[in-house]
Amino acid sequence: MGEQQHVKFPQEVVDEYAALGVDLQALFSAGHLGTRMGVQILEASAQRVVGTMPVEGNTQPYGLLHGGASAVLAETLGSVGSMLHGGTSKIAVGVDLNCTHHRGVRSGLVTGVATPVHQGRSTATYEVVISDDEGRRVCTARLTCMLRDVRPGDEAHVRTTD
Repeated sequence: MGEQQHVKFPQEVVDEYAALGVDLQALFSAGHLGTRMGVQILEASAQRVVGTMPVEGNTQPYGLLHGGASAVLAETLGSVGSMLHGGTSKIAVGVDLNCTHHRGVRSGLVTGVATPVHQGRSTATYEVVISDDEGRRVCTARLTCMLRDVRPGDEAHVRTTD
């Protein structure tokens, strides 16, 4: 997430991960791609994930927000929600993403809000609504993640507090 920003997590989630020595801020960040794109996660729970991304630096040749950038924001937010839903014994892996782009944006910040459509034992689906600075819908996306059990070796991908 670039410079580390404090994400608002529910206290029970903070307690659960702290008991395992897991760095929540690092684990539930936007990752390397999101960092390059300026994605900031502001709020995160299994019921709602909110994040922002600048339009500048994420445009296509016509100067509009790139549809792929909207997809990165949507997948990031939906994945974080899915990970929180799955808990510490599951890993969320995106298996389907679709995006409908409603309007072009040339500047400012876009905000995505991910809310669950389905939260099961083996899959989670989130709708992500991305809006511009004026609150107009830019993109509607849906992400489905497979929730699989944590396996030996997965620890290498989970950042812990040391």
